[in-house]
This record gives sequence, C-alpha cells and structure tokens, in this order.
Amino acid sequence: QVQLVESGGGSVQPGGSLRLSCAASGTIFNIYVMGWYRQAPGTQRELVATFTRSGATNYADSVKGRFTISRDNAKNTVYLQMNGLKPEDTAVYYCKLLQSGGTYWGQGTQVTVSS
Repeated sequence: QVQLVESGGGSVQPGGSLRLSCAASGTIFNIYVMGWYRQAPGTQRELVATFTRSGATNYADSVKGRFTISRDNAKNTVYLQMNGLKPEDTAVYYCKLLQSGGTYWGQGTQVTVSS
C-alpha cells in the first residue's frame, strides 16, 4: 500500500503564492507518474502538473509560467510552487502517484484564492 500526505494549502489573495507538498510512503516502486491534479466544485478533476518516469514535466496550459513542480526523490516527495494565484485556481488539490502496483490519491488540500 501507498500513502500520500499533502500539505500546504490555504487561503491567499489574488497574486499571492502557496507551496504544496506531497510525501509518499509505503511500497513504492516503478513510479510512472507523480504530480498534482485539482478539482473545483461542479467540475471534473484536471491535471495541474506532473512528473513522468523519465523526469519530464507536464503542465496544464492555465498554470504554465506561474506554477512549478519539483521533487525530492530521496524523500519520495513532490512540491508545487504556485505563484501569481488567481481566483480560478481555487480548488481542492490532489496528489497522484501511478506506479506498477496501481494508482493512489492523496486526501486533497484546499486552495482558496479570494480578495
């Protein structure tokens, strides 16, 4: 089993910054994808930013230039630095890990951007 623990969400004003963290523990091997998705009320969960197995990154067009995904392989942790936050970034942010043993999701962390 794999556990994903997210942290770093909160409330900020437009233009502000937040940094999310996701620490993975348990039986981890052959990670294919690890990264961040989000879901706003009444919408489908969507990709925000991910790492592939090769280390390549993939970003949603709406966050390019504002968000940066990074990782610490030794700690099995991924981060999402979010700058220039907009009200439309308001959502629950979920960490996802896809590996040979299956797909795992974190519990989600709320990000609210409002003046």
